[in-house]
Amino acid sequence: MGYSAFEQFEIIRLINIHPFYGNMDMSITNSTIFILIPVIIWYGLYTYNVSSGKIVPGRWQSVMELIYLAMINVIKDSIGSAGKKYYGFILTLFVLIGLINMIGIVPYTFTPTSHIIVTLGMSVSIWIGCTIIGISKHRWNWLAQFLPANAPIALAPFLIIIEVVSYIAKAVSLGVRLGANLTAGHLLFAILSGFAWTMLTSGGMLTIASVFPIVIVLFITVLEMAVALIQAYVFTLLTAIYINDSIHLH
Repeated sequence: MGYSAFEQFEIIRLINIHPFYGNMDMSITNSTIFILIPVIIWYGLYTYNVSSGKIVPGRWQSVMELIYLAMINVIKDSIGSAGKKYYGFILTLFVLIGLINMIGIVPYTFTPTSHIIVTLGMSVSIWIGCTIIGISKHRWNWLAQFLPANAPIALAPFLIIIEVVSYIAKAVSLGVRLGANLTAGHLLFAILSGFAWTMLTSGGMLTIASVFPIVIVLFITVLEMAVALIQAYVFTLLTAIYINDSIHLH
């Protein structure tokens, strides 16, 4: 049986844990491991940065400070002064998604964020959190966002339906955007890599011609690294915008 480009998305159960409540499966999978690894790395980097705190920063401290400043700018531009309390969440969200995406580029690893169920779980959780923030801050006035100001009464039912659907779509679009982009990139990378390997092992002129797909694969690798960070940034930026919409009703 030949290799399939979809094998890289297969969930593999590593440690079986029998459900202790109903049919809930608590087994440890490759997805679990590659979510925990970035958490451990982030904890180590954060602890090292805080403990070192040198006036003249080293290499890792400089990288961390750049990330800190980038996330501060995201909060300032998207939320303003009211977003200070969410800084830790925004920073952690960006770093963890970025690390998960970057580690997933390494051969024989796994990318949890390429599974829509993972990214949807994240986006729906953020959406619920933003909804709770809006309701707790504005109470009943929170419902006013579903009816634009000075809208004709005759159009009110249609406008409310459109606004409600648009609001609910945020929970889906945020996760689908991240998952779809990573899935497409990984599939393209796997297909081109398989094509290059087939040409390389065929012998003759095909081996020489395999230089071209190999160069393309290297280019795709660099592109995938950029996409990994860009998608983490976009996810974080949109989260900050959603938090702003909950704090300052538009």
